[in-house]
Amino acid sequence: MKNLTRRPRVSRLCLLALAPLVLAGCTRNHFPQYPPDYRQYAYVTNGGSNTVSVLDLVNLRQDRVLQVGQEPTGVTASPVRNEVYVVNAGPASGNGSLSVINAEKNQVVATIPLQKRPFFIDVTRDGKFGYVANSGSNTVSVIDLEARREIGVVGVGEAPGLAKISPDGKSLVVTNRDGGSVSVVDPVKMRVRAVFSGCPQATDAVILPDSSKAFAACSGGHQVMSVGLAKPDSPNDDEHADRLLALLDVGKTPVHLAMKPDGGEIFVSNFDSDSVSEIATGTNEVGGAYLVGAHPANAIVSADNSLLWISNSNADSIGVYSIDDGRLIKPPVRVGGGPGALAFSEDGFLLLAADTRSGDVSVVRTQSYASNGSIRIGTLFTMLPAGVRPNDIAVKAFHVH
Repeated sequence: MKNLTRRPRVSRLCLLALAPLVLAGCTRNHFPQYPPDYRQYAYVTNGGSNTVSVLDLVNLRQDRVLQVGQEPTGVTASPVRNEVYVVNAGPASGNGSLSVINAEKNQVVATIPLQKRPFFIDVTRDGKFGYVANSGSNTVSVIDLEARREIGVVGVGEAPGLAKISPDGKSLVVTNRDGGSVSVVDPVKMRVRAVFSGCPQATDAVILPDSSKAFAACSGGHQVMSVGLAKPDSPNDDEHADRLLALLDVGKTPVHLAMKPDGGEIFVSNFDSDSVSEIATGTNEVGGAYLVGAHPANAIVSADNSLLWISNSNADSIGVYSIDDGRLIKPPVRVGGGPGALAFSEDGFLLLAADTRSGDVSVVRTQSYASNGSIRIGTLFTMLPAGVRPNDIAVKAFHVH
């Protein structure tokens, strides 16, 4: 993605200056009404600032900025505790770390040492364990999040970028970017169960809700790898082991996979084809590709499985694609410079986009109303300040006691 154009600095300054005016000038009609004890925050990692911006999504303002480790990248929220975990890649030649943020106090309360050049973290559904791929060590760290320490290290392929745990907790899928492969790890025994080659520059991965399959984007080419995950208790003998199911042809440089909540389809962001490919997960078939905008980098599906929101990183816009109709349903929503990571608010009312070049977060209303009462899908409401090179977002909502 080095060929992205830079937005002139004057444009960035204008956007940041206008942000509070936009907020002040917008009415809050049709916004959700939250109880007094409700809190909702977005945590944005700023890779160039060594900070995390905490955004208050109830009052739509920046709450504070937290200092974390060097070059923060991935961030995720605990599914069971009011905690947020930030992966700090660290220096190129040194080790990284994991910052633990108490979401009630919005303070960094612990720092856990990791291996070299970690980037992202995934957490089990019970919130007990975290898995971090260390690209500089060719390993995956297993983190006890309750004890706040590394309890195991698993050797995988070369330069692993992502480790995803299956919903049933029985398979850990690792994409090895430089190794051009996908490793499947037994998370209980902490050892590699299978390795599948033939996926150049493997990057993003998703696992179906029933834990039966994993899909990995081969961004060095034009394919997505489909892997069947082992089911030892299956009556079918051929499902007892992990197995390669298919290599699916998509567009150039597939960089991100967005799965419908029901797991029925996956949408592939083809960065160098300016398109999104649609994969039916049950049959491993590519249904087609659709032009969406310049260099799609990320996408996210609405909770009702109906809309795909796409960040067009070189068009400074968010596209809205109707899954049922198979078409873009409106002109794209103009946002800040270089939109990348996307996240919904808890109720799906807001869509947040991390604008990597302009250093802010665009706040888009997923649904609003025109003066005549008609429904409008996707309108920019405001822009909130972040730091230098915001690159990931996690949302945490809770009630205070």
